[in-house]
Amino acid sequence: MILASLVTIIWAILLLMPDRPWRMREALRSKPEATSGQRVNVLIPARNEELVLPRNLDALSNQRLPMQIWVLNDGSTDRTREVALEARLHNLAVLDIPVLPLGWTGKLWALEQGFGRVNGDWVLLLDADIALAPGMLPTLLAAAEREGLDLISIMASPARCGFWDRWLMPVFIYFFKWLYPFHRANDPDSRVAAAAGGCVLVRHEVLVAIGGFAALRDAVIDDCTLARLVKKQGYRSWIGVSRSVVMLRNHSLRDIWHMVARTAFTQLHYSYLALLVAMAGLGFVFEAPLLLLLSGPGLVRLMAGGAWLLMTLSYVPTARYYDESPLWGFLLPIAAFLFFLMSVHSALRYASGTRTRWKGRSYRPT
Repeated sequence: MILASLVTIIWAILLLMPDRPWRMREALRSKPEATSGQRVNVLIPARNEELVLPRNLDALSNQRLPMQIWVLNDGSTDRTREVALEARLHNLAVLDIPVLPLGWTGKLWALEQGFGRVNGDWVLLLDADIALAPGMLPTLLAAAEREGLDLISIMASPARCGFWDRWLMPVFIYFFKWLYPFHRANDPDSRVAAAAGGCVLVRHEVLVAIGGFAALRDAVIDDCTLARLVKKQGYRSWIGVSRSVVMLRNHSLRDIWHMVARTAFTQLHYSYLALLVAMAGLGFVFEAPLLLLLSGPGLVRLMAGGAWLLMTLSYVPTARYYDESPLWGFLLPIAAFLFFLMSVHSALRYASGTRTRWKGRSYRPT
């Protein structure tokens, strides 16, 4: 009874806390007719992205502003280079990235090479599997200028194709917002810093001030590390969501598993104690209501059912934003358990001598 009451009280507090990270307040929508006279350098790290890169570039061609696009061909073994050139954009260049040196992660090494070619006020860091709706880039620029921002990033909307992508990708964003409350990340007086690496617009002078990508050369969670360095230097950053920035890739369970396992143990600073504490907290908050509902006596089931309902209510804004049924919220305990297993996998991989693995590359602990 005490356990059921405690978990219900915790969920009530979580729903009423001032930050309310479960809400989707930090949202930005593109204005298709938007234009800008500001020149933007677009850096697109691309390693074996022949399937998604054409749609990425086609979407960029619909942005009404002057830009220079750099496709950073990072050792691709498919037709990434060829499909980039086939786009026939007059403002596009392909840069073949040198062999990855020790002490760098692949994406950051590619971005550093592109950064050396940049001139102008703004730089857009755009993943190859992300597409911008017409007018989105001018909208980002306008928002940055209006709010006096130095870095603005967008958590892209899932492709929502296939069961796993429709279910777990919105849940991933839901959990990300609990880890990095956007309200706090956007507060210049808060120490919380976050960015979504798929779409980051940042002032060129800010990147110069922090020392370029060399300042975070071996970061696994490169986006949030970049945001932290930017805020540490006294610059302003903002993170939000948008239906006008879309993932092009349909994520299978395997894709989502590797995406989470890539950074989960890094997020815990490679601490097995932190893993145990985090997993105990996750189990208590998300798993206990369902377990008590299935196995407890009558009054305990009633309290546990209340906690489960509050949990489900916390997911409603996310579900509505992505046009999903709020009933998916009832499956949060199962989704949390899957993310728990992914985190354990991340820790076990580290214990076996691999800090992280991504895009066919493995990185050993430093």
